[in-house]
Amino acid sequence: MTPRRRDFCPSQRFHAIRQIVAESSRSGVAFARRLASTITLVGLFVLVSFTGFCHAQEPQAVAKAEPIETLRFGRVDGRGPDWKTLGEADFVVVNGVADTWKFVDGEIHSTGKPVGVMRTKEKYTNFEYVVQWRHLEKGGNSGIFAWVSDEGLAGIQPGQLPKSGIEVQMLDHGYHEKYTRSSGKVGDWFTSNGDIFAVGRSKMKPFPPLSPNGSRSFPKENRSLGSPEWNHYYVRGINGEIRLWVNGIEVSGGSGCDPATGYLCVEAEGSPVEFREFRIRVLP
Repeated sequence: MTPRRRDFCPSQRFHAIRQIVAESSRSGVAFARRLASTITLVGLFVLVSFTGFCHAQEPQAVAKAEPIETLRFGRVDGRGPDWKTLGEADFVVVNGVADTWKFVDGEIHSTGKPVGVMRTKEKYTNFEYVVQWRHLEKGGNSGIFAWVSDEGLAGIQPGQLPKSGIEVQMLDHGYHEKYTRSSGKVGDWFTSNGDIFAVGRSKMKPFPPLSPNGSRSFPKENRSLGSPEWNHYYVRGINGEIRLWVNGIEVSGGSGCDPATGYLCVEAEGSPVEFREFRIRVLP
């Protein structure tokens, strides 16, 4: 038996159509609301993730690192009132040859040969100076003498060093190996990090720690950098007391220095060495 098709009158058809439209509208609104909620949650997740990323990256992006010169060399740079840069006009060669010392673009270069010194024209009693230095060969040896007297320089020949003064040593780390190879002994009487000691006729009471025989002030910290890195020394001499800062940290010194007035002498001792930013200030 074939089912009969149900006929709708126009009013019934119109009412059915309205119901369908209403249902569709309600479904669309619900869908739109669900879609909006989903978009909002996704947006919040992205925003939180991005904010967290920015905070995580902030130290690298915002933090301003100090220059390496400040971190390595400390803050005494020899600039300011009464500081003077030492140049060619401030030195006298004592016992070198023509090419032992050269001044190049504000730097002092030495071949290291023959062994000897170049002194300042002026004598100093109370002072502070800064200087940067480096060895160009592994195992290099040099230094700067303080309070060297005329008697300590009198008559010295090429190949000789002053007979008085307080040496602030500048020794490359490779010197230990060099010394052992040439002498067959272990060099326990010196370090390569800033020894201070009296030379010849001069006297000084060294600050501890001391070398085995008590003549040298050994550094409290190992601060020096090996060849060909630059090192920074800040040296202060007041009333016969001398102190050394290596790359920003005080490491060694001594008191009761005698004599406590004299020249500064830059040392050549067998290997090429360079100095720069050599500045001094006279103290009362």
